[in-house]
Amino acid sequence: MATSDVRPDLLSALSALRESVAAARFPLPLPGAAGARRSRAELLAQLDDYLVPRLHRPDAPLLAVVGGSTGAGKSTLVNSLVGRCVSESGVLRPTTRMPVLVCHPDDQSWFSGQRVLPHLTRVWMPRQDAAHGRVEAYESYGAYEAQEAEEAYGDGGGGGRGGDGGRVSGAYGGRDPYPYGVRRGGLTRGPATFGEGGRGPDGTLLRIEVDENVPSGLALLDAPDIDSLAGHARELAAELVCAADVWVLVTTASRYADAVPWHLLRTAKEYDVSLVTVLDRVPHQVAGEISLQYATLLSGAGLGDVPRFTVPELPESAGGGSGLLPATAVRELRDWLAHRAQDPRARAEAAARTANGVLASLRSRVTSLAGACAAQHAAATRMAHRVERAYEEAAEKAHAELVGGAAFAGDALAHYRNRALTGASTELLDALTGSVAAVLGCAVAAADERFTAELRREPAVAAVPFADAGAGAQGRVGVLVRRWRRCLEELADEALRAAGHGPDADPEETAALLAVALLDGSNGHGAADELAGLLGAKGGLRLRKRGGRLLGTYFERVFDSERDRRLAAIDALEARSGQQAQLIAAMSVLQREK
Repeated sequence: MATSDVRPDLLSALSALRESVAAARFPLPLPGAAGARRSRAELLAQLDDYLVPRLHRPDAPLLAVVGGSTGAGKSTLVNSLVGRCVSESGVLRPTTRMPVLVCHPDDQSWFSGQRVLPHLTRVWMPRQDAAHGRVEAYESYGAYEAQEAEEAYGDGGGGGRGGDGGRVSGAYGGRDPYPYGVRRGGLTRGPATFGEGGRGPDGTLLRIEVDENVPSGLALLDAPDIDSLAGHARELAAELVCAADVWVLVTTASRYADAVPWHLLRTAKEYDVSLVTVLDRVPHQVAGEISLQYATLLSGAGLGDVPRFTVPELPESAGGGSGLLPATAVRELRDWLAHRAQDPRARAEAAARTANGVLASLRSRVTSLAGACAAQHAAATRMAHRVERAYEEAAEKAHAELVGGAAFAGDALAHYRNRALTGASTELLDALTGSVAAVLGCAVAAADERFTAELRREPAVAAVPFADAGAGAQGRVGVLVRRWRRCLEELADEALRAAGHGPDADPEETAALLAVALLDGSNGHGAADELAGLLGAKGGLRLRKRGGRLLGTYFERVFDSERDRRLAAIDALEARSGQQAQLIAAMSVLQREK
C-alpha cells in the first residue's frame, strides 16, 4: 500500500485503535507487565509521532533520526552532514541532552507545528556563522541560548551577558536580540526558564535549526543516547527513533557487537523500516576486517541488504572531539540521504516501506497488549473474588454471633439484670452498642486477615493499597453502630407516640428493650414481653420487625462499605474487563481497512 493511496477509513480505524491503546492499563506487577507498558508507550509514540502524520501528509519531508549508544559519534556525524556545529558533542557522557532537529529553511514549516512529535516543545535557535564561529540573531533568542553561545563561542570580542535580563553584546554588534519563549508547536516571545536534561516548562524540548546545506525534503534529528543513564533520555531516544522515516543507526568499531545497537537492529527488522547503519571510528589498519565482520553479522540476522557506511577514525572524531569530519568522510551517507529525499521514487519507497512495516507490525503488537490486558483483568478479578468471599463469610459468622446473643453478655447482661434497681437504660444501650461494634469490628478484621493471607502468593497484590483502604475500619464501624442506635431511639419514640403515650414516656428505655429483644438470642422473651406490655401485642411485634430490618440494614452497611473500600482499591488501578475486547475489535476494523 502506497502512502498516497491512504483512505479516510484507514485513518479513522487507526485513530480508534490509538484510543484503545491509550486506554489500556497495566498497573499490576505481573510477569510481562513492564514490557507491556513499554510496548504501549512505544506504540502510542509511533502512531502519534510517525504513522498517522505520515499517512495524513505523504508529501512531508523525510525525517531521518540518528540514533545509537553513548559515545557512538552521533552528534559529530550530524554536524558533519550539515557542515557546521548544530548539536553539542564532547568527551563527557552523555552529551546529547536535548534532541536537535535540523532541516532546510524551506521545510521549517513542516516541523514548527504539531504534525510530528506533538508533545515536544519547540525551541528555535539563532543562526550560527560557521566561518567566524559567531551567532547571528535568528527568529528569536533568549537567556538560555545566550549562555550556551557565550560558553561555546566566547564573548565575540565585545563583552558578554550583561545584567539586564539577557542582553548580549559583542557577537551581536551591540544589538539586543529578542528574548524568546517556547510553546508546543511554535514560537512565542517572552522569557522562559529551563530545568535539567533539556526540559522546559511544557515538558521535553526539541531544538530546531535550519540550514541550507541540508537537502530540501529531509530533516536530520540527533537523538539522545539509547543507553543513557537518565531514564527520561532513554525513553525519549526510543520515542524519537519510532518517529523516523529512516533510521540511521550509528555504532563504532569497538561496540558494533554490543547488545544496544542490536536491539535497535532487531526492532528495525521486526518493523521492516527503512534502515541505514554507520560504522564509525574505524581504524584504517583494520577497516576491511571489521567491515566484513559487521556485514557477516548483519547477514546472519537477515539484514544483509541494509546499506552500510564506514567512517574512518580521524582526529576530529577521536575521543568525542567537537570538530567536523571532512566532507569526504560523510559524502556517501549524505548523498544516500539526499537521494532518498529528492528522488520521487526513492523517497516514496523509503516512506512507504517504513509506514507499511509499522502497519504490518500492529497486529502482533496489539495482540500482545490485549493478552497483557486479559492477564491484568484476570488478576484483578481473582483478588476481588477473594475479598468478596472473605467478607461474605465474615458477615455470615458475625450474623450468627449476634443472633446467638454474643453481644448480650458482660456489661450489657449485667445492666439489663440490674435495670429494675438502677433504671440505667442509657448504660444498657451504651453497653449493647459497644458489644455490637466489637463483634462487627472483629469480623471486619478477620475478613482482612483472611484475604490478605490468601493473596500472599498473588504477585499483583503488591500494587493494591489494601492497608490504606482498611485504615480506620474500627472507627467507621463504630460510627455506623452509633447511627443504628440513634435510629433505634427514633423508632422507639414513634412507637410510643403511636401507642398514645404522653411526653413523659422514655424512648431510651424502649430503645434499650428493643435492642435486648433483638440481640439476646434465645433469652429475648422477657424484653419482648415488656415491649408488648408497653405498646400492646401488635405494637410490640411491629416495633420488633422494624427494629430487625433496621439492624439488618446497618449490618449490611458495615460489611458492604468495608468490602467496597477494598474493592475500590483494586478498581482504582483500572485493570478493566473491556480493554482486551476493545483492542481486538479496533485491530479487526483496521485489518479490514488495510
